[in-house]
Amino acid sequence: MSTATTKLRAALERAAAIRPKVGGFPYLAEVLRQAGVTRCRMAVPSNAMLYLTDTGHLVDQGEPLVTGMVDAAVFDREALIAVLRADQAGETTFDEFVQGCWKAGVIWYDVDLIARTCTYYGAAGDSYVETYPAVEL
Repeated sequence: MSTATTKLRAALERAAAIRPKVGGFPYLAEVLRQAGVTRCRMAVPSNAMLYLTDTGHLVDQGEPLVTGMVDAAVFDREALIAVLRADQAGETTFDEFVQGCWKAGVIWYDVDLIARTCTYYGAAGDSYVETYPAVEL
């Protein structure tokens, strides 16, 4: 196992242990940032997360949401915001959050752990940017 893999696994375990159910994402993001992760990029239909870290880059391949050729939903900003608010309120699991993003027309999203922003992209280039607060661990 690489140093990058070991550090990321430890960070994800730590984040799972300390993050609150409501409003927990900033805690996850801060644990990852402190572990040397600078960006996380999610390819939503394939459910693959790319972690860019100071010790190497890692891909975490989840169960794909779709297989074969399917229509991509039109980007729906209001539906995406509803999915975000439900997640922030602790009402969804991560898998439900990703499914909600897909249904709202999100093809990929990019988390910048330095700037503390999440940018969500649709197939036609539509995007929505949301900032998240700094937290003390």
